[in-house]
Amino acid sequence: MEMNKDIECVLVSEEELDAITTRLAAEIDRDYCNTGRPLVLVGILKGAVMFYTDLIRKIKRPVEMEFMKVSSYGASTVSSGCINLHLDIKRNDLPSLDILIVEDIIDSGRTLSMLSALLRDRGAFSVRTCTLLDKPARREVKFDPDYVGKQIPDRFVVGYGLDYNEYYRDLPFVGVLKREIYSH
Repeated sequence: MEMNKDIECVLVSEEELDAITTRLAAEIDRDYCNTGRPLVLVGILKGAVMFYTDLIRKIKRPVEMEFMKVSSYGASTVSSGCINLHLDIKRNDLPSLDILIVEDIIDSGRTLSMLSALLRDRGAFSVRTCTLLDKPARREVKFDPDYVGKQIPDRFVVGYGLDYNEYYRDLPFVGVLKREIYSH
């Protein structure tokens, strides 16, 4: 399958992705440098994996890795509004941890809002959020991420972990998917 022919345009290039992860890692290092608490990065599967691994390699302070898997899209291009938790973290030491949830994209805001509240309710010392892409035009709940790689327009994007029906995740850039691919 030749996926590049399905891309209308590149929205975030490989070079820009590298600059974004470098900038965000420096901001995270700055903000967590003197806490004295473990920093746990919680990657949201599957979309955030590429961003998560690039980001974690650039953070200079020690971090722990955890993953959660949630879904709200299925095979659709818009969120269903229903959040399903498929993989959860099981830790007894949450009150001593700084948690940073790492997500690929925020549009409705429901997923990160729900996950942040869940981890706070479980007693995490602190919970912040980091997203590669922010699509504020699609926000359905009041939610502002703590760290944002780039704000983007209301377009359906794929690549660098983001998918349409499980395809396009392996593209090394973020591109706008041609409407005819997903509007049939």
